[in-house]
Amino acid sequence: MIYKVRVIADLEEDVIRDIAIRSTANLEDLHNTIVNAFDFDGSEMASFYLSDKEWNQGDEIPLDDVSDDADSEVKTMSDYQLADLFKEQNDKLIYVYDFYLMWTFLIELIEITTYNKERDLPKILYSLGNLPQDAPEKEFEGEKIEEGFEEYNDDFDDDLDDDEGGYTENFDDEYNFN
Repeated sequence: MIYKVRVIADLEEDVIRDIAIRSTANLEDLHNTIVNAFDFDGSEMASFYLSDKEWNQGDEIPLDDVSDDADSEVKTMSDYQLADLFKEQNDKLIYVYDFYLMWTFLIELIEITTYNKERDLPKILYSLGNLPQDAPEKEFEGEKIEEGFEEYNDDFDDDLDDDEGGYTENFDDEYNFN
């Protein structure tokens, strides 16, 4: 089987690559194809993440096992064939290249075909746009959560403005109960 995979950079502008790759290729093959398609030098760490239909990030599949535990059995990109993860059209993965810059890509299986002829694969079938010089800054979930609590923090700040921390009811000057 031949998979047609769409790789979309997580940016405001459209930057897309469509790739034809064999279903028997492994994730490391797809990683190398993405690195070449977007002109990365290939020297940075990368990971794929399982994803659901809404692009929620799931389990990590790293390029290399970097765990300190010699007994750990971390499965890496070379351990997974694409057919293990892409079962049907529209299945999705998330790919992150360079954990410092956090280049993030959304990957979707857009077509499954068979060919009788041998083809040079993997192959870039379609290319739209180019990555900007600098990776966009990512806003993480934790930052969004903090923003939502700012208005509530203001309420608590008022209570702390007086000498007794705002809790003077039922206390006299010596902090004894009335």
